[in-house]
Amino acid sequence: MAKEKTVFFCSECGTEFPKWLGQCPACKAWGTLVEAPKTKPSADLPLGGLSGKKVKPVSLRDVDVTEEPRTKTGMEELDRVLGGGIVAGSLVLASGDPGIGKSTLLLQMCRNLAANGTSVLYVSGEESLAQIKLRAMRIGECSDRLLFLSETDMGAIADQILTLHPEVVIIDSVQTMSMTGSSGAPGGPVQIREITAYLMRIAKEEAISVFLVGHVTKDGVVAGPKMLEHMVDTVLYFEGDSTTSYRILRAVKNRFGSTNEIGVFEMRGDGLQEVLNPSEHMLRGMPENEPGSVVAVTMEGTRPILVEVQALVCKTNYSQPRRTTAGTDLNRLNILTAVMQRRTGVEIGQCDTYVNIAGGMRVTEPALDLPIILALWSCYRNRPLEPHTVAFGEVGLTGELRSVTQPLLRVREAMKLGYRSVILAQSDCDSIRSQVPADIKLYGLRNIGDLKK
Repeated sequence: MAKEKTVFFCSECGTEFPKWLGQCPACKAWGTLVEAPKTKPSADLPLGGLSGKKVKPVSLRDVDVTEEPRTKTGMEELDRVLGGGIVAGSLVLASGDPGIGKSTLLLQMCRNLAANGTSVLYVSGEESLAQIKLRAMRIGECSDRLLFLSETDMGAIADQILTLHPEVVIIDSVQTMSMTGSSGAPGGPVQIREITAYLMRIAKEEAISVFLVGHVTKDGVVAGPKMLEHMVDTVLYFEGDSTTSYRILRAVKNRFGSTNEIGVFEMRGDGLQEVLNPSEHMLRGMPENEPGSVVAVTMEGTRPILVEVQALVCKTNYSQPRRTTAGTDLNRLNILTAVMQRRTGVEIGQCDTYVNIAGGMRVTEPALDLPIILALWSCYRNRPLEPHTVAFGEVGLTGELRSVTQPLLRVREAMKLGYRSVILAQSDCDSIRSQVPADIKLYGLRNIGDLKK
């Protein structure tokens, strides 16, 4: 009897190899290759006679470029992240840490959709119907157009989808689903890849919007093959600190809208509440006239958000000074500390430095460079900035201030919250000065060495 052929899959990126290797050459992860039989993918099997559909290539001039119709979710923040609403036939991956609120968010979305006449099927492989009802009772009564199914067999789920033909389907979560005839255990890379491909066919051929819930690993990446992110149309990450009530929904991939858009929510006893003015919430409780505290204006997609940058500089008790960050990049802090010491003459390199982005947000854009340096300078000199002052700007290795995107939009957002002074790059200052009211003070800097003046 011929030996069954096997191949090896990387559990992180999904790349296939003919033999086992200690390190995956594609993603450089160690010990992630698993063996599986080389079988025909179930996603290639006929799907209810749909495989008989004839296709014909067309010229681009014959393609209709009208905008895709979108279904509103009833949640303005979620619509913003999705690019204006749900597109029919789209496949969306929603991921995040356990207990962050993924299921609650999608359940609230389904409740709103059903209340507006949209048929929805919510499939849970982790909770029983009784558990789902207890959770749903916290957010309010659900319409009869919202149906629930507690099942893990993908074949039975597909039968119900094709029979009921709902407009929106929720799969919570894809790691708990299994497909008969597919190799590997439920939650493994082979199963996840084939189930996702199968659901993608259903979404595209039946014009059904499918939302997949995906768990993340301890490293913060989606569990299973990385290929899962490449297969779907939209990838949403639900972020937040378990010690705070704020949650941030971020779009890192969107074929139907802008990427890097965010939506801000607050977790309450009755579910997730939208935060329509994130800047005001992020600055709530900010200390006044305190050294080491600076308000920065950041951009998340097309939305400007004001956040508080806090810095603490103190004499080190060790031979090697400590560098610690919360909410921003540690490597960037090391670079800015070296630039600041070199260009301003301040011996901050021999001090412990701590930087924190208050409110639980994580910001990595270059416009945060100048606020961090100002916060470090303010704490080191023990001199607070002028009241009602914001800052933004990128700092280079020579200490120069460089332009950032949307400077005028950032200034206008600061004006809405009552800030009257702005510290920014001289190039940005010159470009927007004529469009800013005369009572708004713009302080343009060419180099951080100007701080000595």
